Amino acid sequence: MATEELECCEDCQIHPDRLDIVNSGMPEEEELYDLAELFKVFGDSTRIRILFVLFEAEVCVCDLAETLHMTQSAISHQLRILKQSKLVKSRREGKSVFYSLADGHVRTIIAQGREHIEEK
Repeated sequence: MATEELECCEDCQIHPDRLDIVNSGMPEEEELYDLAELFKVFGDSTRIRILFVLFEAEVCVCDLAETLHMTQSAISHQLRILKQSKLVKSRREGKSVFYSLADGHVRTIIAQGREHIEEK
Protein backbone atom coordinates (compact mmCIF):
# COMPACT_ATOMS: atom_id res chain seq x y z
CA MET A 1 0.00 0.00 0.00
CA ALA A 2 1.55 3.29 -1.11
CA THR A 3 1.72 6.14 1.35
CA GLU A 4 0.24 9.41 0.25
CA GLU A 5 2.41 12.46 0.76
CA LEU A 6 0.80 15.30 2.65
CA GLU A 7 0.64 18.53 0.68
CA CYS A 8 1.96 21.68 2.35
CA CYS A 9 1.94 25.37 1.57
CA GLU A 10 4.76 26.54 -0.65
CA ASP A 11 5.28 29.67 1.43
CA CYS A 12 4.32 30.54 4.99
CA GLN A 13 1.52 33.09 5.02
CA ILE A 14 -0.58 33.67 8.14
CA HIS A 15 -4.29 34.39 7.64
CA PRO A 16 -5.39 36.44 10.70
CA ASP A 17 -9.10 36.44 9.77
CA ARG A 18 -9.18 32.63 9.74
CA LEU A 19 -7.15 32.40 12.94
CA ASP A 20 -9.64 34.73 14.67
CA ILE A 21 -12.48 32.38 13.70
CA VAL A 22 -10.56 29.32 14.86
CA ASN A 23 -9.42 30.85 18.15
CA SER A 24 -12.90 32.13 19.02
CA GLY A 25 -14.34 28.63 18.71
CA MET A 26 -11.51 26.71 20.37
CA PRO A 27 -12.46 25.10 23.71
CA GLU A 28 -10.28 25.50 26.80
CA GLU A 29 -7.33 23.11 27.19
CA GLU A 30 -9.00 21.28 30.10
CA GLU A 31 -12.08 20.54 27.99
CA LEU A 32 -9.91 19.28 25.12
CA TYR A 33 -8.03 17.05 27.55
CA ASP A 34 -11.28 15.65 28.99
CA LEU A 35 -12.60 14.98 25.49
CA ALA A 36 -9.40 13.16 24.51
CA GLU A 37 -9.65 11.06 27.69
CA LEU A 38 -13.25 10.15 26.84
CA PHE A 39 -12.28 9.00 23.37
CA LYS A 40 -9.45 6.90 24.82
CA VAL A 41 -12.12 4.88 26.64
CA PHE A 42 -13.65 4.02 23.26
CA GLY A 43 -10.20 2.86 22.08
CA ASP A 44 -10.52 -0.60 23.62
CA SER A 45 -12.42 -3.33 21.75
CA THR A 46 -13.46 -5.11 24.96
CA ARG A 47 -15.16 -1.96 26.23
CA ILE A 48 -16.87 -1.52 22.86
CA ARG A 49 -18.11 -5.12 23.06
CA ILE A 50 -19.48 -4.47 26.55
CA LEU A 51 -21.30 -1.37 25.31
CA PHE A 52 -22.86 -3.37 22.45
CA VAL A 53 -24.20 -5.90 24.95
CA LEU A 54 -25.62 -3.05 27.03
CA PHE A 55 -27.34 -1.64 23.91
CA GLU A 56 -29.54 -4.75 24.04
CA ALA A 57 -30.18 -5.27 27.74
CA GLU A 58 -29.33 -4.36 31.30
CA VAL A 59 -27.07 -7.19 32.50
CA CYS A 60 -24.92 -8.23 35.44
CA VAL A 61 -21.19 -8.99 35.38
CA CYS A 62 -21.93 -12.75 35.25
CA ASP A 63 -24.03 -12.28 32.10
CA LEU A 64 -21.37 -10.10 30.47
CA ALA A 65 -18.61 -12.57 31.30
CA GLU A 66 -20.63 -15.45 29.83
CA THR A 67 -21.64 -13.52 26.70
CA LEU A 68 -18.13 -12.23 25.97
CA HIS A 69 -16.29 -15.41 27.07
CA MET A 70 -14.20 -13.54 29.61
CA THR A 71 -13.60 -13.71 33.35
CA GLN A 72 -15.74 -11.70 35.72
CA SER A 73 -12.57 -10.00 36.94
CA ALA A 74 -11.67 -8.80 33.43
CA ILE A 75 -15.24 -7.57 32.88
CA SER A 76 -15.29 -5.77 36.24
CA HIS A 77 -12.06 -3.98 35.40
CA GLN A 78 -13.50 -2.68 32.11
CA LEU A 79 -16.82 -1.75 33.73
CA ARG A 80 -14.96 0.32 36.33
CA ILE A 81 -13.36 2.36 33.52
CA LEU A 82 -16.70 2.76 31.72
CA LYS A 83 -18.41 3.82 34.94
CA GLN A 84 -15.67 6.33 35.84
CA SER A 85 -16.16 7.84 32.38
CA LYS A 86 -19.92 8.06 33.01
CA LEU A 87 -20.71 5.78 30.08
CA VAL A 88 -22.44 3.10 32.16
CA LYS A 89 -24.40 3.08 35.39
CA SER A 90 -25.25 0.34 37.85
CA ARG A 91 -28.04 -0.62 40.19
CA ARG A 92 -28.20 -3.27 42.88
CA GLU A 93 -31.00 -5.82 43.01
CA GLY A 94 -30.57 -8.21 45.90
CA LYS A 95 -27.15 -9.82 45.52
CA SER A 96 -26.79 -8.82 41.87
CA VAL A 97 -25.55 -5.57 40.34
CA PHE A 98 -26.97 -4.74 36.94
CA TYR A 99 -25.25 -2.47 34.43
CA SER A 100 -26.81 -0.34 31.70
CA LEU A 101 -25.88 2.56 29.45
CA ALA A 102 -25.65 5.84 31.34
CA ASP A 103 -27.65 7.72 28.72
CA GLY A 104 -28.50 7.95 25.02
CA HIS A 105 -25.30 9.79 24.18
CA VAL A 106 -23.34 6.54 24.38
CA ARG A 107 -25.42 4.95 21.63
CA THR A 108 -25.12 8.12 19.53
CA ILE A 109 -21.32 8.24 19.84
CA ILE A 110 -21.00 4.59 18.77
CA ALA A 111 -23.51 5.05 15.93
CA GLN A 112 -21.59 8.07 14.63
CA GLY A 113 -18.34 6.10 14.77
CA ARG A 114 -19.87 3.19 12.88
CA GLU A 115 -21.29 5.54 10.27
CA HIS A 116 -17.87 7.12 9.81
CA ILE A 117 -15.98 3.83 9.31
CA GLU A 118 -18.64 2.53 6.92
CA GLU A 119 -18.30 5.54 4.57
CA LYS A 120 -17.05 4.58 1.15
